[in-house]
Amino acid sequence: MTAPLQSVVVKEFQDADRARWDAFVEAHPEATFFHLSGWRQVIAESFGHEAPYLYAERGGEIVGVLPLVRIRSLLFGHSLISGAFAVHGGPVGTGEEALLRLDAAALALAARLNVNHVEYRAATEGRPGWIEKSGTYATFRRAIDPDPEKNLAMIPRKQRAVVRQSLGKGLEARVVGDVDVNWRLYAISLRNLGTPTFPRRYFASLKRQFGDACEILDIYHDGEPLAGCLTFRFRDQILPYYAGGVPEARKYGAHDFMYWDIIRRGAAEGYRLFDFGRSKYGTGAFAFKKNWGFEPTPLTYAFHLRHGGEPPEHNPLNPRYRLMIETWKRLPLGLANLLGPLIVRNLG
Repeated sequence: MTAPLQSVVVKEFQDADRARWDAFVEAHPEATFFHLSGWRQVIAESFGHEAPYLYAERGGEIVGVLPLVRIRSLLFGHSLISGAFAVHGGPVGTGEEALLRLDAAALALAARLNVNHVEYRAATEGRPGWIEKSGTYATFRRAIDPDPEKNLAMIPRKQRAVVRQSLGKGLEARVVGDVDVNWRLYAISLRNLGTPTFPRRYFASLKRQFGDACEILDIYHDGEPLAGCLTFRFRDQILPYYAGGVPEARKYGAHDFMYWDIIRRGAAEGYRLFDFGRSKYGTGAFAFKKNWGFEPTPLTYAFHLRHGGEPPEHNPLNPRYRLMIETWKRLPLGLANLLGPLIVRNLG
């Protein structure tokens, strides 16, 4: 006689669950780097937020995961986000029951905590009670080849010429894990764009939690750092995530040199997918990635609004933030770096 199929139960993540949580994420084709359990510790260390990670279990085996972060802010509201500070999130499960149980548990938690909304950085495929929103962000992904010449040939002619020129300008790539240099370059770029920066401890925590899966690359010229990028590595994918540089970087093509170096080394090390991350439509970053020959794929995020209304618009394209952005660009760098982390921790 066949034993009856056990039902799915939802539990809250504990530190002892880390290995089996991550094993599930590594194995599930729909899971992303942002579903890994290390993010929970990063968020606690860097921002002090609660992170009630939920998992679905059947017969002692994990069959689904849902990372959540609780953000409470007077300015930006009270929410549960999967995944906060990330491109992707939402529940990942084996079978419909696991997904439905995780949804139900998330909504029950939202009611208990009295949050305003739950956000999944993933589509919900028309599940009742959820509102889907797209048109703000797109992601850029493309296969890369073991042959560097083939990768170079995939870059459109004009951008390929820029990359070739950068190779002759005396630039040096250093993969030494210098958090201070990397964060400083990123903070300069964000201030110049009118955007608050993350705290340095966030970069340090990412490196500490993910080790070799979090690469810190900086580009130097005559001993001076011009540009840098913090890149994640997951399965066969490379994901340049936080990049920045000084204004002089453009003169030397340092950003072009940097991204080509990431592609070239990643392909040589066996990675087969280059994920350029997300960008907002209508921005310079969006245009830059298209110039490299990457086609945008729209991102759809889903919201469950407990008290009605519209999904929040906490992004720089919102006209209500225009004055703040222009003011931020003129702040002294030290002041911007002091105030920025106090704001960005509540944006998620």
